[in-house]
Amino acid sequence: MNLDPTPSGSPFGQPPAPGAGVPEIVIGILLVLIGLWSLIKWMGKEFASESRRDRILYAMHVTARVGLWFGFAAFFFGLALVDEPSGFTWFLVVPLALAGVQLVTGVALGQGSGRGNGSVR
Repeated sequence: MNLDPTPSGSPFGQPPAPGAGVPEIVIGILLVLIGLWSLIKWMGKEFASESRRDRILYAMHVTARVGLWFGFAAFFFGLALVDEPSGFTWFLVVPLALAGVQLVTGVALGQGSGRGNGSVR
């Protein structure tokens, strides 16, 4: 008697349902579209600051902000497309790290460096 689990994950050897990953793919596509919209929106903003520190922090902040959408999209695509989705949950660390970068850079930008006005237009 073979007690090894089947690759399909079903104890009866049945393949997964044909439309099992469709909701995750739809959510992933929506998150990619939001990410593209966010990228276009933030690329059109001008950051007026003479401080190199503020410009670097702003670039990191915007990159994390836009990357957060793409990170969530990649997570949902991964859930839909990998054979063992439970082994893919580690990927949630990526959006969490991007959110942390966004938080830290936002706080640092809010405190300012004392040079320039650091306004976004």
